[in-house]
This record gives sequence, C-alpha cells and structure tokens, in this order.
Amino acid sequence: METFTLEGRVALITGGSRGLGREMCKAFAERGADVVVASRKLDACRLLADEIESTTRSRSVGLQFHAGVWSESERLVEEVYGRFGQVDILVNNAGIAPLYPSLSAVTEELFDKTVGVNFKGPFRLSALVGERMVGQGGGSIINVSSVGSLEPKPDHLVYGAAKAALNALTCGLARAFAPTVRCNAILPGPFLTDISEAWDLEAFGRDANANIPLGRGGRPDEIVGAALYFASDASSYTTGSLLKVDGGRVWGT
Repeated sequence: METFTLEGRVALITGGSRGLGREMCKAFAERGADVVVASRKLDACRLLADEIESTTRSRSVGLQFHAGVWSESERLVEEVYGRFGQVDILVNNAGIAPLYPSLSAVTEELFDKTVGVNFKGPFRLSALVGERMVGQGGGSIINVSSVGSLEPKPDHLVYGAAKAALNALTCGLARAFAPTVRCNAILPGPFLTDISEAWDLEAFGRDANANIPLGRGGRPDEIVGAALYFASDASSYTTGSLLKVDGGRVWGT
C-alpha cells in the first residue's frame, strides 16, 4: 500500500464537488494529498473542502472554476500555486453532456459549450500545469474521458467527439511532457452518481443486465482504484494509457 500513498502531494481536481470528482477528492485526501476542489459552484466546493479538512489530516480549499472559459485556467493556476506552491496531480474531471432532439437541432452554443468544457478546458489547464510540473521535476495528469468516446451514440455525439479529442490529447501530452510527467485517461461507463437520478432506472437496469457483463452501473467509489493508480507511484511506468472502467460494456477497443 505504500506505493499508493500521496503524502506530500497537492492534487487539483476539476468538477470536484460532486459525482466521481467528489469521490476522487476524498480518496486522495485520505491517502495524504492536499486537495483543491474546483468547479463552477463555489459553495459546493467549499463545503467539500471543509469536510475533507474535518475528517482527514489533509489541507483542502474550494475554488471556483469554469473549464469552458480560457482565462479561467490561468486564474485558477495562479491561485493554486499561490496557496500551495505546487501541483503534483491534475485531474481534468469537469464535463457536460447536454441532450438534444436531433443532430440538426444542435446549436452552435451547445456545440461550443460542450467542446469547451470537455476539451478546450483540459487542454489549457494541462498546458499550464504540465509545464510547471516539468519544471518541478514530475507529476501526473489524469483526464476523465468516457467510453462514449469509443462508441459515440447519436444523442451524445458532440460529447463523444469531444471526449475522443480528450483521448488524443492524453496521448499527446504524455509525449509532450515526458519523461518526468505522466498523462493517462480514465474512461468511465455508466456510474450511479447524482446524474443518474434523472435516468429511468428500470430501463437502465434492463439494459445493464443485457449489455454490461457485470450487470449493473458503477458505484461512485468504484472509480477510486483507477484514479489512485494513475495518481500514485503505482503507475510509474504507465503514460499515454486509456483505461476503461465500464463493467465490461465496451469490447474490443
């Protein structure tokens, strides 16, 4: 278990106040990392940061951040480095997947917003943090993609395409910042987070039984193993990798 320790490290997690990001924030703090919780909803970020500080030995701060706004990355980086002096783990977890009735109904605003949050933001934030990681001697960048990037559905096509771009970015960053900084991606399948509260869970259950070998959606805490692997020294010889965490739903890719 010493391999998975994060003692003395600082983790910056976007989209960190809810869902999978929340689980990663808590897990990293429990293993010794100081944690920056970043998302658009500042109050939610601060609540989680307070919870982390009251239940672990780690420091934590909640900061507001909109991944789809280019200048927000520069502001966030300056604030984080001003407070902690370093970032050892960057998790680009913020994402959106707005629905639309048909492809021709996709507006330019929806398209730009989806690509901005899921691809533009991770690109800019990784560029700024990654170069500083190289200067400090190393680090780990983790992009949270989706199995939708491998099997895009018509009603999530813009999202799937943006996440496919994030996969390409992962491989490119792994080369750009080598050999000291690693970059990998987690590709989640369907997870039963707060987002799933809007699903038809009976229909989902039938689909899971038919199409997911493990027969169910993922529990939020089941993302933690993959995140800890990429964040810690356990993955010291792993970079440019895309790891599916989907119960076996997507085959052959």
